[in-house]
Amino acid sequence: MITSENFKDYRLLDAGDKEKLESWKGIVLRRPDPMAIWPKSREELWESADAMYHRSDKGGGHWEYRHKLPESWNVNYKDLTFKVSPTGFKHTGLFPEQCANWDFITEMVSRKKDARILNLFAYTGAATMAASAAGAAEVVHLDASKGINEWAKENMKLCHLQDKTIRFIIDDALKFTAREIRRGRKYDGIIMDPPSYGRGPDNELFRFEDKINPLIDNCMQLLSDDALFLIVNTYTTGYSPTVMYNTMNSYREKYGLKGNVVADEIGIQIEDSDIILPCGQTTRWYR
Repeated sequence: MITSENFKDYRLLDAGDKEKLESWKGIVLRRPDPMAIWPKSREELWESADAMYHRSDKGGGHWEYRHKLPESWNVNYKDLTFKVSPTGFKHTGLFPEQCANWDFITEMVSRKKDARILNLFAYTGAATMAASAAGAAEVVHLDASKGINEWAKENMKLCHLQDKTIRFIIDDALKFTAREIRRGRKYDGIIMDPPSYGRGPDNELFRFEDKINPLIDNCMQLLSDDALFLIVNTYTTGYSPTVMYNTMNSYREKYGLKGNVVADEIGIQIEDSDIILPCGQTTRWYR
């Protein structure tokens, strides 16, 4: 299990009974989490929630606010600053477990001057900002949602990276990577966080089980001769780290890439507990 204890503005206070209780810079949110099937450990904490998300039987859900909260607020991770906001789909705009990958990206990018990085399904851009702040010469940030890309631009400004080269693109990841291959473009690092199911900007259907193989294949072809890494994150159930290791390693062998493939769960340690909340998995190829 890959974890990190470096995110001081975020704390996982407790988890259980398919919920989690989190502090985001002192604001306590109570959200559903289907992985937390064990009993809650610290019942006395749960009434401290400032807001609680209720799922709807018809899909989606709504927030119940027990205290008046700002529409959004900022959290810091090391030298990075991100906007968080409770959304209608229970998310906050940031996946705190990914800070372990932000550290990995920072370390890898710092090894190569003028690295070019591609971030697919880039969401609000935490990994984009980590790569840019680490010294990447260019980061291509791709997401299918115009609104999410605007949020990422806000994070860029909060991180004081607006003078860096970050290209924000609204496109379908598979179509874009195929065009980049035809253009002869190369990248020194690629990050992707594909959904289980989604739609592209032109209503292109994305199903993880159908698209992950051609997507990894395309990305392997886009890696430069001295590329640093390729990261695939997934929250799709039914695909173990072993499955993702086998998939990534098969394409590594196909294209004769040297280096290592590591696949593992990624998670967050519950405060004052030995329990780790699993939050999907990450697979890394790196030199």
